[in-house]
Amino acid sequence: MPAITVDDILVLPRVPEPGLALTERKVTSVTTAPQGYEGEGFPVRRAFAGVDLARLDPFVHMDQMGEVDYGPGEPKGTAWHPHRGFETVTYIIDGTFRHQDSNGGGGLITNGDTQWMTAGGGILHIEEPPEDLVMSGGLFHGFQLWVNLPARLKMTQPRYQDIRAGQVVLLSSADGGALLRVIAGEFNRHAGPGITHTPISLVHATVSAGAQVRLPWRKDFNSLAYVLAGSGTAGAEKRPIRMGQLAVFGAGDAITFAAGPRGDMDVLLLGGEPIREPVAAYGPFVMNTRAELVQAFEDFQAGRLGTIPAERRPLPAENHPGHDVL
Repeated sequence: MPAITVDDILVLPRVPEPGLALTERKVTSVTTAPQGYEGEGFPVRRAFAGVDLARLDPFVHMDQMGEVDYGPGEPKGTAWHPHRGFETVTYIIDGTFRHQDSNGGGGLITNGDTQWMTAGGGILHIEEPPEDLVMSGGLFHGFQLWVNLPARLKMTQPRYQDIRAGQVVLLSSADGGALLRVIAGEFNRHAGPGITHTPISLVHATVSAGAQVRLPWRKDFNSLAYVLAGSGTAGAEKRPIRMGQLAVFGAGDAITFAAGPRGDMDVLLLGGEPIREPVAAYGPFVMNTRAELVQAFEDFQAGRLGTIPAERRPLPAENHPGHDVL
């Protein structure tokens, strides 16, 4: 499934299994993401639908994009649109997406790459498949996560991070049953390449068929697990979970999940330090108050969130020669 992998998982640094004295986090809910469409009509699953924002904090929204195998002429993206008050994280597992923003950021992300855009005080951007992919069609699968910013950073300077697949930190579970890709934040003293304003951990785990994984988890972080592919169980209580479902864990120091006997399970593990501030979100803006939302719309309409370039400039990343598979 994912582009970044390893031939021999046993050569990777191992994450020790937590001691039995640590408190196991229980699963408080399992929800199924409804399907919908985003942008110009690409299919998504709304991963956080039905979950209270207080349980998600500091995350506010996540879409699983695809998995879809497009025919020629079918790939779709988004038009130019604004954001303010949060960060977007776009991780492409299969396929290619092109990003451009009004702050000068942009490039191609493909097969294990991540783009991290801090909208901060305001930015315009566009996400679209490149022309050759539109012509040929092909497989497309990834996700976009929205990470909230605290009030003191809502109007911070926009920033763009281009994270290549080969920069992701690769780890193994204690017995080699799971490959762990640390995309951002710190996990068990291993720091991923993504630089975050809000303290979080973002890990993509592939659990081998029949394997159970027990991992340490920061006590001051919340804990979410979204299944990208396959099926298995979540929690020591073995709650059934499958592709398109989100497990929310309660308090504690360790999380447990397992893949079913018939195939691998890919899980996106998310955790972060809750911001615990009011959230006023509407459309492309995530602020603290309704008045700030109104101001964001007024600033966008007045052209204060950036200017769409007259024509698309060449993006150096489009000539990127490819990505190594370890």
